[in-house]
Amino acid sequence: MGKLSGKVAVITGGTTGIGLATARLFAKEGAKVIVTGRNPETVAAARKELSRVAEVVQSDAGDPTQVRKLFEEIGRDQGRIDVLFLNAGIAKFAPVADSSEELFDQIIQVNLKGPFVALRAALPLLRKGASVIVNTSVVSERGFPGAGVYSASKAGLAALARVAAVELGARGVRVNAVRPGPITTPILEKMGLSPEEREGFQQGVIQRMPLARFGSADEVAQAALFLASDDAAFVTGHELSVDGGMLAA
Repeated sequence: MGKLSGKVAVITGGTTGIGLATARLFAKEGAKVIVTGRNPETVAAARKELSRVAEVVQSDAGDPTQVRKLFEEIGRDQGRIDVLFLNAGIAKFAPVADSSEELFDQIIQVNLKGPFVALRAALPLLRKGASVIVNTSVVSERGFPGAGVYSASKAGLAALARVAAVELGARGVRVNAVRPGPITTPILEKMGLSPEEREGFQQGVIQRMPLARFGSADEVAQAALFLASDDAAFVTGHELSVDGGMLAA
């Protein structure tokens, strides 16, 4: 039997990167997995890859109407949620001086308001013993040029998770965060950098890390599995760094 045998797990933003790796792992550990995605192309690809192990639902994590509809449907179909991984997020970068209000609204909408709406919508489905995990980032703890709005969204999400852990503890629901450092995911290709610039960026980051490499999505998935499983039954209100030692350096 797997660590999540018989459990219902929902992963937002589960069609690429960390979410997809986590979906594969949760399914391997026995969970009934439901993943969401916004992009029709990645949703279709995930449906093909996960066809035998997970249900893939097209749902925009930044659209409150779609989020509420998603959890209403899960409630009707499953009746409960045992593991909720609020993983969906976007990463866009610009200096504060060049960050428009539109950019701010877009990032906060997906990275902070989206998880807030999802958590509220999921509350009636979270039973005693359920685990909620949010995906934050090392940028909420350290200042990186160009990451002002993104960092603010992730810091706000970490604070939301801490408060939710306190409020939901009496119900026996745990709330934690996984805090990735530099991870090789499709987000790297969406930063608007040329291949040469991307390589320079990666090498500059690696030089500041004790483990001297980027992490993999599978390594973050393993951390999420720990927080989701009964192995972490006495862990709540915690932010687990998966950052190759970046914050320690």
